[in-house]
Amino acid sequence: MTVKNGRKWFSESRYGLFIHFGLYSVAGRHEWVQTLEEISVEGYKKYFDHFNPDLLNPKEWAQNAKDDGFKYVIITAKHHDGFCLWDTKETSYNVMNSPYQRDLLGELIEEFRKVGIKIGIYYSLLDWYQPDFLVDGYHPMRNNKEYIDKNPGDMKNYRQFLTNQVKEILTNYGTIDYLWFDFSYKSRDWGTSVGKGAADWGSVELEKMIYEIQPNIFINDRLDLNRGVLTPEQFARNNAMENEEDVWETVQTLNNSWGYDRDNLNFKTSEMVAKQLVDTVSKGGNFTMNIGPNARGEWDSTSDEILETVGEWLRKHGDSIYGATLSKFKAPLDCRYTQKGNKLFLHIFSWPYRTILLPELGGKISFARLLNDGSEIRFTDTKNLGGDRKATTNLYKEITEVHVKEALDPSMLMLNIPVRRPNELIPVIELTLKEG
Repeated sequence: MTVKNGRKWFSESRYGLFIHFGLYSVAGRHEWVQTLEEISVEGYKKYFDHFNPDLLNPKEWAQNAKDDGFKYVIITAKHHDGFCLWDTKETSYNVMNSPYQRDLLGELIEEFRKVGIKIGIYYSLLDWYQPDFLVDGYHPMRNNKEYIDKNPGDMKNYRQFLTNQVKEILTNYGTIDYLWFDFSYKSRDWGTSVGKGAADWGSVELEKMIYEIQPNIFINDRLDLNRGVLTPEQFARNNAMENEEDVWETVQTLNNSWGYDRDNLNFKTSEMVAKQLVDTVSKGGNFTMNIGPNARGEWDSTSDEILETVGEWLRKHGDSIYGATLSKFKAPLDCRYTQKGNKLFLHIFSWPYRTILLPELGGKISFARLLNDGSEIRFTDTKNLGGDRKATTNLYKEITEVHVKEALDPSMLMLNIPVRRPNELIPVIELTLKEG
């Protein structure tokens, strides 16, 4: 859906960092560990008692994110387990009462802001710690009749708690650029309980309050109001949005877990991450990649290496991502276009031999170059090749019969590319469109 307060920064950023960090990082086996293993509040308390990320350096996190090419961050202020990373006055279940005893959210916001990264806050609508939160099929105590009988829940009280916490975050930490709620599930029906949606959260009133405090903030689409930044999770769109005014991002994990999962080694490669980023931008969206720091507050070496490699690719090829969007031109097979003004960027996922034919671009390009080193790529309009092999310049005399046949379409442009593929995650050719 179209965002109420559309702002340039979001669409120009294109690449965001998600950080899942909390008590589940101590468990080290998925951020939903409490409900997956049906752990009680009392049983889960051991992670609270041992939460002390002594090696965490907020300044280092922020600098890593900047070096890796991220333009905005989304920090988990509170996840479904109810533990809060800030000095909230609404519950004692917060970082100040853990062994860490520091307002981690405040410190992170300050350091990320210093390096020019926009601030997003993740806030869970679910809260398995608060007894007023009505037990449903996602709750860790869904099969514990004693707990359910003892805690009948009062969603009116919980709505006030939720509202007060959101207000705290929006008033105590300066400008918050993006508020990322997770999640509504009104359609779920487990037989013994049903899901929750806008009426349970008080979403209409909540949204109104948010815009009154911070009128320029972005809000995602998970308040069950059918508006906000669209946030498909763990999948890629096949096509661009029908309405190009719609603002969306896809959020992805590096290894199928959002929180730190010590034994999950199913990591994406740097090339895959870069291709997902390019594919998303080529369809007009943002790409947000998650990292789950370990219990001592460090990014694991594998995640670090993957994101550093993507960041190095962005150092050379960022012009094709930041501020870029989809193009009206159709890219060749195994390629993606992004466009920014009169610059059309051809991302080549599979490097071909010697030539690439570009439909519709004959007569429309004034210059072409490889983006990684700035070197010229020579090209010709196919109308200049005609059907006469003798008239073909020496440069193209060895093109195949198939290419000659295709080249008879005078609307194409033929790029003459190096035989050897550039040593980049994704080679990119920048095409400058002629004016008019």
